[in-house]
Amino acid sequence: MRRFAELFAALDRTTSTNAKVAHMAAYFEAAAPADAAWAVFFLSGRRFKRLAGWNRLAGWARAEAGVPEWLFDASSDVVGDLAETIALLVEQTAEAEDAPLHEWAARLEGLRALEEESEQRARVVGWWRSLPPGERFLLNKMMTGALRVGVSRTLVVRALAEASGLARDVLQHRLSGRWTPSAAFYAALLDPDAEQELASRPYPFYLASPLEKDPAALGAVSEWLAEWKWDGIRAQLVRRAGETHLWSRGEELITERFPEIAEAAKTLPDGTVLDGEVLCWGVEEERPMPFAVLQKRIGRTRLGPKILREAPARFLAYDLLEAGGEDIRAEAQRARRARLEAVCEGRFSVSPLVEAPSWEGLAAKRAEARGAASRG
Repeated sequence: MRRFAELFAALDRTTSTNAKVAHMAAYFEAAAPADAAWAVFFLSGRRFKRLAGWNRLAGWARAEAGVPEWLFDASSDVVGDLAETIALLVEQTAEAEDAPLHEWAARLEGLRALEEESEQRARVVGWWRSLPPGERFLLNKMMTGALRVGVSRTLVVRALAEASGLARDVLQHRLSGRWTPSAAFYAALLDPDAEQELASRPYPFYLASPLEKDPAALGAVSEWLAEWKWDGIRAQLVRRAGETHLWSRGEELITERFPEIAEAAKTLPDGTVLDGEVLCWGVEEERPMPFAVLQKRIGRTRLGPKILREAPARFLAYDLLEAGGEDIRAEAQRARRARLEAVCEGRFSVSPLVEAPSWEGLAAKRAEARGAASRG
């Protein structure tokens, strides 16, 4: 725990991307596999579901520190962070225990099994009393599911690549989908010969980003492939080993929430992965329904005939990522587009392209509007 707390502090002290990567790479090179696995878990943005609420922790801390509620609240306002306030007010009275990060993760998971508040309080206060402030702060963040580190998963992958020598795209793919932090997982993650392509695993989601150079650098508009922006749930539809897996952009498995999409996917060739959007689609109007309709389906695990009828879902495909079990992301997009249309024919709708003349006309109108504005 101590070394992870030191890493957290080092990451918090710098704004340099390269320095953050270097700090993480050094940690991964030295850490035991079980600890490194949990570090990847937390650094990549995964968190425990809340194990203890802030109000409960604040009440325990006030009692332990012997301060009235008004003074505690005033202190929290000055500090600006409740986890840090608790870490500063509750003093260490027992000998510091430097247990490994994976042991602390197990202890935290065990906290959920304690039903009585008195048992939870005794356990947590004992932890507070045995840890220095930096580690107390980190523990509070972990317990409440509020741990946020100033790094992206992309930077974590860069650090792992530096520590292991593996290609970043391999590591990105291995970290996609569901996985449980453990020594075995971490060893397999960095094993150059590991066969980790699980049947359910999606590919990393690649998102739109702003263009930082002149649009003319992209070449002639007639050569562009432009699509409409759809207001739904970005998803990957994975069909492998005779099974279907539908993943959201947040890497949540949502197959059971959209049974009509899963049923339609049974006709896809095995070893197919589609990138696209889940939408509620009006059958009679042949157009997407408002996002508010889709929201009725998002939080449901049980789907009755009424909701399936009122909010029918459709998967609109953008791209073909895998065909015949082969990763084809390195192929030119135009070639993938042709293969996408072929594999989706009669099965799924493909997001329509915006015709080039429309874009050229839009560019002309924008230029005309800019000229009028400058003259005005």
